[in-house]
Amino acid sequence: MVKKTEQSSKSSHLNLIITFYIVELVFLITAFLIYQEGTSLYTEIVLESISILIVLGFSALDIKNIAKLYKFPRGNTLIYLGVFIAPFFTAFLVYYTMDYINFELFEERYNYYADYVTYPNSLLWAVLFLAIFPPVFEELAYRGFLFNQLQKVTTPSVTIILTAFIFALVHFSVISLVWIFPFGLLLGYLRYKYATLWLGMIIHFIHNLIVLSLDYYYFNLYY
Repeated sequence: MVKKTEQSSKSSHLNLIITFYIVELVFLITAFLIYQEGTSLYTEIVLESISILIVLGFSALDIKNIAKLYKFPRGNTLIYLGVFIAPFFTAFLVYYTMDYINFELFEERYNYYADYVTYPNSLLWAVLFLAIFPPVFEELAYRGFLFNQLQKVTTPSVTIILTAFIFALVHFSVISLVWIFPFGLLLGYLRYKYATLWLGMIIHFIHNLIVLSLDYYYFNLYY
C-alpha cells in the first residue's frame, strides 16, 4: 500500500513536470514566432503577462513549499559577498565572450537594448523586461516550481542538472547553452544548499542588469 502511494505521488509530480514543460514550450515557440513577425510594446506586455500568469498558475499548485523559499538564509558575510561579486564576473565574462563568438561566427553583434529603443521610456522597459522580470519569474519557475517537483522524483544532483538544462533549452540559443547551462547549475546549487530563491534572484538580477548596462553603453556609443 505504501509503495502504491509513493508511485502514485511520483506519477503525479512527473505529470506536473511534463505538463509544465509542454505549456512553457508551446508558449515560448508561439512567442518566438510572433516576435519574428515584428513586435511592439503592447505585444511585449501581453506576452510577458501571459508568461507571468503561467508561472504563477503552476506555482500556486505548490504554494506552501514555494513560500518557504522566500526566506533569507542565515549565512556568513562571505556568502552574501560572493553572491554580489559573482554576477560581475559572470556578466563581463559572458558578455565579451558571447560578443566575440557571435562576431566570429556570424559577423554580427547582438544588442538586447536595441530591441527597446523604439518604445517610449525605452530604458525603463528594457530594465523591466530584461533585468527585473526574468530573475523574479524564471527563478520562481525553474528553481522554485520545477525544482520542487523534480526533487520528489529524483536525486538533488539530477534535479540541479535537469533544471539547469531545461532553463538553458528554453532560451532557444545553441550558442548560449555554453554559458546558460553552467549559470543554471550555479543557481540550482545555491537553491538546493540554502533552500531559498533569493540568492539566485540577486545573482540573476545583477548579471542581467550589468549585461543590459553594457548594451546600453555600447548602443549609445556607436549608434
